[in-house]
Amino acid sequence: MKRAIIIGATSGIGREVAKKLLEEGWQIGAAGRREQELITLQAASPGRVSIQMLDITREDAPERLQRLITLTGGMDLFFLSSGIGRTNPELLPDTELSTVETNALGFTRMVTAAFHYFREHRGGHLAVISSVAGTKGLGPAPSYSATKRFQATYLEALAQLAHSRYPHIHLTDIRPGFVATAILDGTKHYPMLMKPERVAALIVRALNRRRRVAVIDRRYAWLVFVWRLIPPWLWVRIKL
Repeated sequence: MKRAIIIGATSGIGREVAKKLLEEGWQIGAAGRREQELITLQAASPGRVSIQMLDITREDAPERLQRLITLTGGMDLFFLSSGIGRTNPELLPDTELSTVETNALGFTRMVTAAFHYFREHRGGHLAVISSVAGTKGLGPAPSYSATKRFQATYLEALAQLAHSRYPHIHLTDIRPGFVATAILDGTKHYPMLMKPERVAALIVRALNRRRRVAVIDRRYAWLVFVWRLIPPWLWVRIKL
């Protein structure tokens, strides 16, 4: 039985991916900050879900990860879905810094811990939810788009490192667009909004194919393609 550790399994994309993998017969180690949500997930699939409270911004998160891996009986797939994102055109310092703490520092803390595990166990699959927002600097969300660019570059570097030294470690950078989860402001309209269930199905397909980069979905793949064609002098003049 294949074993997946999912960080951020208490809601949104992480929870839906956990459900999809359970349908495919995986053993799941679920981690997150909300204990009751973890208990509910575990109760729905008795004997197949191990749980561990974990906050990626805390220094004890790698230790808690290792505890969950032991409870699960090992780790073949590490899936990081924890992250925050807010629009912040006012550039409020607390919002910017908390985003960096989670999406950059917390991300690095967990990804390096997982990479070390796979290196020691001679292989595994490391996947992270980043975002199409990392393609360009977005004026209304500076720290969010910047940290997502950081994640994409970090994963690219790890993929190169793995290819040259640890070829049995596989990396997947998953880049969704707008998904109807609690991370979005419910008072605003978001174009091409996707349902978490649909996104999870596409993510699991990408994981099974061990895609290096997966933009979710095709509409956003075209959007990213167009974004990259826009020169910097024109991009800064676009009002978002």
